[in-house]
Amino acid sequence: MSPGSEVVPLYVWLTPALIALLLYGLGQGFVKKWIGDIPPGRFCLYYVLATSIVNLGFYFTNGHPPLLVAGGLGFVAFGVLAYLFDGAAWIFYFQSIVLGPIAIVGTVSAAYPALTIVFARVFLSEQLTPLQYLAVSLVIGGCLGLSYSPSEGGSQSTGRRWIPLSLLALLCWGTSNTIIKYSYSLPGANEAKLAVCSSIGGALTLGIFGLLRGRRGEHSLRAWLHSFVPMGMMAGGSLGLIVAARHGPISIVTPLIGSYPVVTLIYARLVLKERISPLQYGCIGAIILGIALCSL
Repeated sequence: MSPGSEVVPLYVWLTPALIALLLYGLGQGFVKKWIGDIPPGRFCLYYVLATSIVNLGFYFTNGHPPLLVAGGLGFVAFGVLAYLFDGAAWIFYFQSIVLGPIAIVGTVSAAYPALTIVFARVFLSEQLTPLQYLAVSLVIGGCLGLSYSPSEGGSQSTGRRWIPLSLLALLCWGTSNTIIKYSYSLPGANEAKLAVCSSIGGALTLGIFGLLRGRRGEHSLRAWLHSFVPMGMMAGGSLGLIVAARHGPISIVTPLIGSYPVVTLIYARLVLKERISPLQYGCIGAIILGIALCSL
C-alpha cells in the first residue's frame, strides 16, 4: 500500500475482484465454445453493448455525483483515457493472435499484471509486503504457464507484425490499470462515474472496431445469444474491476482478476471435455495458492 492510504476491510475489494475473476473466466469459456461461429469483431461490438447496459444500470441505481461537474472533470478525463487504452489493447490483441503464434502471443498478453505492478510502484508509489509480492509472483507465473502451449508442427506466422502488436497490447493493458487506480485519487472520484467512462472509452475503440469488422455474418437470435451472453459476463467482470480498483492495491487486484484463465480451464475441462496437462494442473495450484496468500 502507498503511505497514508486508507485502510479498508479486505472483503470490500477482494470480493468484487474474485467475482470479476469468475465472470471473466466463464465469459472466456463461452467465447472459446462459440468463437467458431462468431467473428472477433462481433464480440467487440456486443461487448460494448453489454458494458453499456451493465455500466449505465450501475450508474443509475447507485448514488453518485453528477458526471460533469466543476472540479471533477479531471477524473472523468482520466477515466475515459484509461478505457481508451483498454479498448486499444483488445484490438491489438485480436490483431496479434490472427497474425502470430498463439503460444507466444498468449504468453506475452498474460504478463500485463507484472507491468501494472511496475507502473504502480514507479508512478503511484504503491508498495507491497514480501508475502504479497510472493503471492503476486505465483499468480503471474501461473497465468504465464496456462497461456503457454507448444506450437503445432508446421504452423507458421505471417511475418513479424504480431510482435509490436502484442507488445502494444501488453503496454496498453498495464497503462490502463494504472490510470484507473490513479483516477481514484482525483476530486470527484466515484465507481458509478468510472463505469460510464468505461462505456465511453469502449465505444470509441471497440465499438468503432466492431462496427467496421463485426457487421458481416449471421445476425440470428442464436448468433445474438452466443455473442451477448459471454460479453455480458465480461461486462460484469469489468464492473468488478472498477469497484475492486477503488479500494484495493492495483498491484494485487490486477493479477487476481488476470488469473481468470483458471476458471476458463476448469470450464473447458468440465463442459468442453478438454484434457488438462500436468503443467496446467501445476499452474492452477500456483494461482490458487497465490490467491490464498493475497487474502492474508
